[in-house]
Amino acid sequence: MSTTPRLEITSITRRFGGRPVVDDVSLTVMPGQVSCLLGPSGCGKSTTLRIIAGVERLDEGEIRMDGELIAGAGHMVPPEERHTGLMFQDFALFPHLSVGDNVAFGLTGTRTEKRLRVRELLEKVGLIRYLDAYPHELSGGEQQRVALARAVAPKPKIMLMDEPFSGLDNRLRDDIRDETLAVLKDEGTAVLLVTHEPEEAMRMADEILLMRRGKIVQRGAPYNIYNAPVDREAAGFFSDINVIEGTVQGALTDTAFGQFLAPGYPDGSEVEIVIRPQHLKIDFDRGGQGPAPSPDHGVWARATVKRARFVGNESIVGFTLDDGSRLKATVPNVFLPKEGTVLWIAVRRDRCFVFPARPKPA
Repeated sequence: MSTTPRLEITSITRRFGGRPVVDDVSLTVMPGQVSCLLGPSGCGKSTTLRIIAGVERLDEGEIRMDGELIAGAGHMVPPEERHTGLMFQDFALFPHLSVGDNVAFGLTGTRTEKRLRVRELLEKVGLIRYLDAYPHELSGGEQQRVALARAVAPKPKIMLMDEPFSGLDNRLRDDIRDETLAVLKDEGTAVLLVTHEPEEAMRMADEILLMRRGKIVQRGAPYNIYNAPVDREAAGFFSDINVIEGTVQGALTDTAFGQFLAPGYPDGSEVEIVIRPQHLKIDFDRGGQGPAPSPDHGVWARATVKRARFVGNESIVGFTLDDGSRLKATVPNVFLPKEGTVLWIAVRRDRCFVFPARPKPA
């Protein structure tokens, strides 16, 4: 297997009005790898994609494809010569062309070669029966499959995908994602996906690159980036979070759930302990009236239910602790205690994160 990155970006920067929108971004994508630029709207994801595609110029840095320079140092390969495929939220199918002709658009070779390639791809995406149909006769999901087949048809070295599934119905989205990933993997295409949806990134990507304000702030495999966030903002981007504030004394922080280790923080430091809702433990058997459960399972705190609601596959329960802290927990299936119910809750310490406290607003 080749050790040369299919795509290599080194310290690219793009400024608008003197302000860096893409700021010193570097990444590599290997053949057959799916990498994802993940972040909120306006963080520079799509601009990065446009720079790679060649429709936006870079101000600094270099881009290489299979080791060959395509942008940087005064060199600029035109977009049509970069061997990249593009998929966007807008499928951009030609309404006056049949499905087969849409997929064939941009292909070179003999008529027989084109016809065979078109049929091969429509078979892969399960749309061969629509070869002679027109885009308006297809559903949104079917149009997305045609757009995928058309983008893959010329065998691009790199597929650039900008929020390609956001226009689809939620019930279709997962199936289309999986089918798209299977086709791209089968073709051996290197993929760079842009999305603002953490679930989509974790479902599709081999590597996630978390962007914020034009910079990549963290990168890694989905499991690692989820379970070892670089800061509170990164943790909160992937899921709801609870935050408990505290002050460090002797590398420890006192909370309603006992002391938490805070190594490396000097005495007097203000810290935030971040806990995901699914990592709160509830004592369902005792209620909150009797003594606390055994400390073998951690320090338990009394909590009063403020609100509970069922959201399909889990319940979300809001609590107020005796010290006034407000937390929420997620519980599989239906759990709807009445407001005012008192329960004991604890936390999974191995799933908590300690970060420096964010500056208080003036």
